[in-house]
Amino acid sequence: MTRKRYTEEKIIAVLKEGQAGIKPAELCRKHGMSEPTYYAWKSKYGGLEISDLRRLKALEEENRRLKHMVADQALDIQALKAINAKNW
Repeated sequence: MTRKRYTEEKIIAVLKEGQAGIKPAELCRKHGMSEPTYYAWKSKYGGLEISDLRRLKALEEENRRLKHMVADQALDIQALKAINAKNW
């Protein structure tokens, strides 16, 4: 997997520059990225603050852990049902 060139904090800083009135073409030239990348970032991170982004990442991590727990429990339940289904 390739390493990301820009962190989320840098992306938000670039978007704030765009909101300040700098044209997207100038921003892209200044930061060495393409305009479609700028607009993709704008659609994904537009309106977010750094604190919001950190909270979002924490919630995503918690959601991932909870989904993993539910999957483990489902496997345990399935195994127990298979054991109970056998006639002893």
